[in-house]
Amino acid sequence: MEHPEQSSAALPSEAALPALSAFDFEAGEVLLVDKPLTWSSFDVVRKVKNTLRIKKIGHAGTLDPLATGLLILCTGKKTKEIDQIQAQEKEYTGTFRLGQTTPSFDLETPVDQELPYEHLTEEQLRAALLPFIGLIEQTPPLFSAVKVNGERAYEVARRGGEAEIKSKQITIREFELTRIALPEVDFRVTCSKGTYIRSLARDFGATLGVGAHLTKLVRTRIGQYSLTDALTMEAIQALRPPRPAGEAERPERPRRQRQPERRTGLDYFNATHATPTPPAGEEPQ
Repeated sequence: MEHPEQSSAALPSEAALPALSAFDFEAGEVLLVDKPLTWSSFDVVRKVKNTLRIKKIGHAGTLDPLATGLLILCTGKKTKEIDQIQAQEKEYTGTFRLGQTTPSFDLETPVDQELPYEHLTEEQLRAALLPFIGLIEQTPPLFSAVKVNGERAYEVARRGGEAEIKSKQITIREFELTRIALPEVDFRVTCSKGTYIRSLARDFGATLGVGAHLTKLVRTRIGQYSLTDALTMEAIQALRPPRPAGEAERPERPRRQRQPERRTGLDYFNATHATPTPPAGEEPQ
């Protein structure tokens, strides 16, 4: 199985990056960030908060650790716009692997079933898209943050439990295949808030009778905001402000050695893919 790659969308050139003076984080900014693979959305929020010394910050729409792409951060007074941004239409691209299923519907867990897929034709694949376009019912994955009896569903799933998750209505405006190279197919989808692309992978595979799981996911757009305008974490790091006046004169405290953080839920993925893990929550310098 191929390693899901980091987003390949065009990002701003170094020369085009804004200066720190262009931002007023207290008054409020909407920051577009290209979330790295294996980082949780909270990892990004914490890192940006510490690096840029932002007092008030939050994200407008979670991305799974195994997804990359557009994560919107709001600071200061702009945090009031988080709900409004979250409600906007989203666009994703990615890859489904046909003929295999996993309990998490993605690469977080190992394959638990294999089915033949070689008989599928392009006509069958494209016809299978049609039932998913429009207003549909979708059941979120058990490996998700949906609450069941006051507990996150993924907490139940990771200890081997079962939970009944109710379906909900979502809207998929566009769903197309952009590459067919069985057993893989690449897709592009535009959808409403609350859509789980992992569930779409499961349901698409079930419609074809061969099963499927998600092996790559990139969020490319939220409303008017595009990944092409997003900053990488390296670009964020380059914006780190200097120490406040007088602070540089203090002797530096010795830093204690931090152990790499355990990526909860990514044990299988990390064991089978050589991926970097995000840095521990280091203090700003």
